[in-house]
Amino acid sequence: MANIADIRKDYMRESLNETDVYADPYLQFARWWNEAVKADIDEVNAMTLATAGKDGIPKARTVLLKDYSDKGFVFFTNYNSHKGKEMHENAYVSLLFFWKELERQVRIVGKVEKVDASESDEYFQSRPETSRIGAWSSPQSEEIESRNLIEENVKKYTREFEEGSIPRPPHWGGYRVVPFNIEFWQGRPSRLHDRILYSLENNSWSITRLAP
Repeated sequence: MANIADIRKDYMRESLNETDVYADPYLQFARWWNEAVKADIDEVNAMTLATAGKDGIPKARTVLLKDYSDKGFVFFTNYNSHKGKEMHENAYVSLLFFWKELERQVRIVGKVEKVDASESDEYFQSRPETSRIGAWSSPQSEEIESRNLIEENVKKYTREFEEGSIPRPPHWGGYRVVPFNIEFWQGRPSRLHDRILYSLENNSWSITRLAP
């Protein structure tokens, strides 16, 4: 077995300079997002969401980006899940995209808010039927005795909704992360990476370079 400490990769693909980026971080994100999509990255919309509830202990997991605009970055989940409860207690969160094929990261720090019910309804109805049934069937993050509970719930809600539409559960919907920091990280040789940070101050974005 290889020594873990000996595992390393030198990043050689690109560079990132202040003169090359947009003044607006959302435009810069759109540029990198489109390049990531064109690179055919698997699960390109996967992002790490880090939260910390009232206990102050940070917790992280992978969620999927479902929309972005100059209003923020949107994902959907169960409001009663661990992350939902933590975001209710502490609205400050962080997101991280890692597109290893492009040797890039985007780190977003901001405050989370629920999206409008109509937006959650619209997205929920766009999901496959099995996913809509799944949202009703899983008491996400709660302790359960076995998987049988989930499988029985799937049967129950499949029967319940077989004659009509499947409404959005009241405990399920979208969140929008409204950022005040967005950092773009480009891997460079010898760990001397490029880091460009956008910071929101008085409704205006400033751009600074961070040491690697």
